[in-house]
Amino acid sequence: MSERTATIQRDTSETQISLSLNLDGTGEARIETGVPFFNHMLELLTKHALIDLEVQASGDLEVDYHHTVEDVGLVLGQALNQALGDRKGIRRYGYSLLPMDEALARVAIDLGGRPYLVFEVNHAERKIRDFDLGLLEEFFRAFTTEGRLNLHAAHLYGKDVHHAYESIFKGVAKALDMALSRDPRVAGVPSSKGAI
Repeated sequence: MSERTATIQRDTSETQISLSLNLDGTGEARIETGVPFFNHMLELLTKHALIDLEVQASGDLEVDYHHTVEDVGLVLGQALNQALGDRKGIRRYGYSLLPMDEALARVAIDLGGRPYLVFEVNHAERKIRDFDLGLLEEFFRAFTTEGRLNLHAAHLYGKDVHHAYESIFKGVAKALDMALSRDPRVAGVPSSKGAI
């Protein structure tokens, strides 16, 4: 079996990002974005998807966290798309209903090549410390576009805002783990069209 890995470097006037991804890892994370809460969410994604992820990002954090968070999403999506290659032999679909204490998230993923995001978190709190939680939707939008995947993520209920977003990231991780897994019964591309 071929290795499903990718390394991407992105340098702009706003951010500098180096990212390495191994889809057949063990959940090893080395994440440094300069945004502690975002680091934590990426570490959860890595751990529970059983991928290995290394991210070194520096950006214009004195302006806003937006450029860094969105650009990491772009690069992670590019790396996922590259590491998947022709996508032959994968299960393609994944889903999760994931609890985090009182919070519950529902997530479904299709790695079928058609980017689309549905992201529903209806929580009154909009910040954790100084981090604007709306940026996480921008992260997932960039990730789905560049990763060529369809992602539906919804926080169903829960009072604690940290638990709400943690349940989303862990739910995405478990759904991604399922969708990325190889199925020996799938001989080629998992599509009735014969192409993704």
